[in-house]
Amino acid sequence: MITPGEFDVASFGGVTDKEVYFIASPDNPTQRYLYAIDLAGKGKLRKITPTSYSGVNTYNIAPNGQVAVHNHQSTKDPLTVRLVSLPKHETIKTLVENNAYKQKLASLALPEIKFTTVTTSEGVTLDARVIYPIDFDETKKYPVLFHVYGEPWGAVAIDTQVGLFNIMLAQKGYVIIDMDNRGTPTLKGSAWRKIIYRNIGKVNAQDQGLAAKEILKLPYLDENRVAVWGWSGGGSMTLNLLFKFPEVYQTGMSVASVSNQLIYDNIYQERYMGLPQENLEDFIEGSPITYAKNLEGNLLLVHGTGDDNVHYQSAEMLINELIKHNKQFQVMPYPNRSHGIYEGAGTSLHLYTLLTNYLMEHTPVN
Repeated sequence: MITPGEFDVASFGGVTDKEVYFIASPDNPTQRYLYAIDLAGKGKLRKITPTSYSGVNTYNIAPNGQVAVHNHQSTKDPLTVRLVSLPKHETIKTLVENNAYKQKLASLALPEIKFTTVTTSEGVTLDARVIYPIDFDETKKYPVLFHVYGEPWGAVAIDTQVGLFNIMLAQKGYVIIDMDNRGTPTLKGSAWRKIIYRNIGKVNAQDQGLAAKEILKLPYLDENRVAVWGWSGGGSMTLNLLFKFPEVYQTGMSVASVSNQLIYDNIYQERYMGLPQENLEDFIEGSPITYAKNLEGNLLLVHGTGDDNVHYQSAEMLINELIKHNKQFQVMPYPNRSHGIYEGAGTSLHLYTLLTNYLMEHTPVN
């Protein structure tokens, strides 16, 4: 044991003759920093990343452990890249300063972003990142958009740059909330991450739905104007939340979602769900299509017909299930687009305009 203490090592960084470098954040799971410790296991843990680089830091360390390419970003700082010496972390050369983007951002009305935690009725505490509307007034009521992912492939309540889509929605008057449930790769221990095994679509949706109920108790959030959206695994989460918690979410926008886990790729499904020959019920219970009959709110289903990851078959199966139960919804197929739905002139602008218009129509700003 060379890293004693109750914290996770996020990733291995590199090694010298005497020390090992690794990424961790013992005090704040929404951030990442470089640490070093003696290989003999007797040294004191040292934080290498300077305090000026608050947020998320990643490193590509040379084999000799003497230099590294350092990437830094936070909700306040766009991505910058530099070549640094180790272990003193002195800048040798700035590789990416991102000045042009910084100047563009400075010309915009930018929202305030805060981190908090939410504890569910089951005692599970989730990290949350909240983006507030421009000129936020806590005496008013605001519509809420939950952005979700919720699977082992990534986390969303992280101290990184927020996208321009979020900034635009905050300018229009929305509160945007990201929360990380159990099963996401946050630095909260092995049990937190591994509980998702055979539980995709169950544990993660339960955490998100119950956490939404709690945070919506804040007086400035309008529980009657609540939307949820996500892409890929976040699209699946959107469907599960809309179907399982119709009393919480009135509107959902699901992009490139897995509606039925039995037709998704075996690499991902077998890693996190086991084999359907051994636990078929887990695949069925975790799939949104199982609960499509419960749809009460507004649903926009978006999918590329050439999706190379979540095949368009997934959307068509869900569409047929919703039709069978006479559930009204809207569909936007993007012809021959892949999982990222970016190919073709104007596609991204069209997609985000579609999402914005659907949100404003069904979850309007007063």
